[in-house]
Amino acid sequence: MRRLLIVAALLQPLAAAAQQRPRPAPPPVQQPADPPPELPLVYEPQLLRLSEILGAIAYLSQLCGDGSEAQWRQRAEQLIDAEAVTQARRERLAGAYNRGFVGHQAMHRACTDRSRLLMERKIAQARDAARDIANRFGG
Repeated sequence: MRRLLIVAALLQPLAAAAQQRPRPAPPPVQQPADPPPELPLVYEPQLLRLSEILGAIAYLSQLCGDGSEAQWRQRAEQLIDAEAVTQARRERLAGAYNRGFVGHQAMHRACTDRSRLLMERKIAQARDAARDIANRFGG
């Protein structure tokens, strides 16, 4: 018990001195740094083309009612999520998808043999573009 009193007596002046010392000012709040500049991707034109093709396929599959429109939209979303490290790139890729979708909407109003053939060709183009990007720029 006596040791506790001695320890308490020794700590009391330290506690009083700590209360009397001025407290240091908190560090200034740092503003968030500007995001790093967007580095251009060597293969961005190919990505934009692939995104546009996916939009065209999504529209044509919706037009012909084959039920795969959601699949193509999901693939475009996966592409955008994987490659869009900045908001500007995300907007460019989404814009390319929309151009493909809306552009084919203006030319194809009903599902015809020509529409089905075009969809098959677009699927082949998407496959080839994805393979080309992976082969040329993949790690």
